[in-house]
Amino acid sequence: MPLFIVAILLGIVEGLTEFIPVSSTGHLILASELFGYSAEQWATFNIVIQLGAILAVIVLYWRTFWAVITGLFKNEPGAWRFTINLLIAFLPAVAIGLVAHSAIEAMLGAPKIVAVALIVGGIAILVIERLIGTQRFHGIADIPYGRALAIGFIQCFAMVPGVSRSGASIMGALALGVERRTAAEFSFFLAVPTMIGATSLELWTNRDTLGSASVDWSLIGIGFAVSFIVAMLVIRWFVGIVSKHGFAPFAWYRILAGSAALIWLVMR
Repeated sequence: MPLFIVAILLGIVEGLTEFIPVSSTGHLILASELFGYSAEQWATFNIVIQLGAILAVIVLYWRTFWAVITGLFKNEPGAWRFTINLLIAFLPAVAIGLVAHSAIEAMLGAPKIVAVALIVGGIAILVIERLIGTQRFHGIADIPYGRALAIGFIQCFAMVPGVSRSGASIMGALALGVERRTAAEFSFFLAVPTMIGATSLELWTNRDTLGSASVDWSLIGIGFAVSFIVAMLVIRWFVGIVSKHGFAPFAWYRILAGSAALIWLVMR
C-alpha cells in the first residue's frame, strides 16, 4: 500500500477517534499493525497528527477561547475559573508524563495491551453510566478546583494506550457530578494543553532524528490535514450524540472492537 494512502487512512482514524471515548492512540497502533507497519515506525507521525485534531477544537470553539482571553484581561471571575480549572486538570498529565515517559513509550509498541484496554474501558463506561448520580455542574467554570484536579488524575489512566484520553476525562467528570455536555466540552478543551504538551515532549525526545530521512514530513502534513478535517466533522456530531443517547454506544463498540482485535492478534 502506498505510504501516502496509509497517511490518509491514519489521519482519518485520528480525526474520527481523538474526541470520542474509544482511544485514538489505541486505534492508530492497531491500524498501523493492520497495515503491516510497526507502531514504533509510525510513533512520531501518530503523535504529531494529533495536533490536527486539536486545531479543530480551537477553530470550532474560537469564540469560547476568545471570550476567555478577553475575560482574563477584564478580570472576569468566570474566565479565571475556566482557565484555572484547565490548568489544574492539566498538571497531573505533566507530572506523570515526565516521570513515566519511558514506560509509556514501551507500551505504544504493544497492540495486545490496546485490545485489552479497549474491552476493560468499554465495561467501565457501561458501569459508570449506570451509577451516575446527580449532575450538579453545568459549566466548566462551575466545576470546583478539587474536582478539576481529580479529573486531571483520572485522565492520566489514558497514558495506557487503548484507555482513551477523552473517555477517561469525560467519564471521570461524569462520575464527579459534571453534566454530560459540559463533561464532553471540558475534555475537548483539556485536550489542547495536554496534546500540545505530549507532542512537544515527543518532538524534544526525538529531536536528533527529526531531520533524518526516517521522518517524512510530507506524510505527517497529509495526516495532520486529514485529521483536522475529519475532527471538525466529528466534534459537533459527538456532542449531539452524547447529549441524547449517552456513552453506551461507544462502550459496546469498544468491547466488540477490542475483542475482535485481541482474537486477531492472538491467532495471526
